[in-house]
Amino acid sequence: MENKILGAILLLSAIVLAIVIFTFNSALENKSEASCSCTEMQNGGSCPMESKTSWPVYLGIIAIALVAGLGAYLIFFEKSQKAILSTLEKQKQHADSEEKFNIFLKALNSDEQKIIKAVKEQEGITQQTLSLRTGIHKSKLSILLDALEKKDLITRKEKGKTKQVYIKISI
Repeated sequence: MENKILGAILLLSAIVLAIVIFTFNSALENKSEASCSCTEMQNGGSCPMESKTSWPVYLGIIAIALVAGLGAYLIFFEKSQKAILSTLEKQKQHADSEEKFNIFLKALNSDEQKIIKAVKEQEGITQQTLSLRTGIHKSKLSILLDALEKKDLITRKEKGKTKQVYIKISI
């Protein structure tokens, strides 16, 4: 929000600066026209004041463009900064979640780790698919799932003749 306010102030400053510079330029042109007398115009054909370039006006235009550009950037591109920050925050949360999950897995044996990883990848996986994915025989898998269920880490729900496995804890 602060960036938007600052951007609006800069845009208003650019407008005020533009008004001042163009008022100055028009006053300078009026003064140069008034300083040339008609006799000079008739003799030489041109006023020596007209040939001067107004470099302060050009510098003013550059300053206006820079201030207005910065103001517009602060107003309109704040959203992209917020998007980048939210993406970074999500990545950090995901990394923290993965770190917690890996620490949690260290408390389990290798077969239990395989099971938990497979269930995390596919919630509601059937025991038969879990057996194929982990390479653990059905009977050993059933014993391991019973042990994990007693530890309150997973839950099994019957679906027809098979059982689906879900992670019970939030990791």
